[in-house]
Amino acid sequence: MGKIIGIDLGTTNSCVAVMEGGEPAVIPNPEGARTTPSVVAFQKDGQRVVGQVAKRQAVANPDRTVSSIKRHMGSDYKVEIDGKKYSPQEISAMILAKLKSDAESYLGTKVTDAVITCPAYFTDSQRQATKDAGKIAGLNVLRIINEPTAAAL
Repeated sequence: MGKIIGIDLGTTNSCVAVMEGGEPAVIPNPEGARTTPSVVAFQKDGQRVVGQVAKRQAVANPDRTVSSIKRHMGSDYKVEIDGKKYSPQEISAMILAKLKSDAESYLGTKVTDAVITCPAYFTDSQRQATKDAGKIAGLNVLRIINEPTAAAL
């Protein structure tokens, strides 16, 4: 069985960790930071960037940059870029896929299983939307955990 990652999918920033030697270890992103901005940008050339790179270009590319998507989880809200509509789950999946990729680079192995946090006040539909985002990102979401519970662990 491979490593199980824990993801704090935040409104502003996200974080990924893994248990190593019985202790949780936060996995740094390629820039060396412990958190990754929860930002997705669609560049004019069709490329999509996530995280710090997306955040850095937000001022120059505001109409094609998506942030704080977590606020819309579980709703029918859509983001439209170049005539294509994206659900909050799809945008969140892009962030989760980046965190999954960062974890795989750090661990040197494929990652499939994850637990993801959500606010304690999230409704069932918001929790399901979070789980769906994980599935879209190629993760087998073992559990959705309340953020305060995850912090206590």
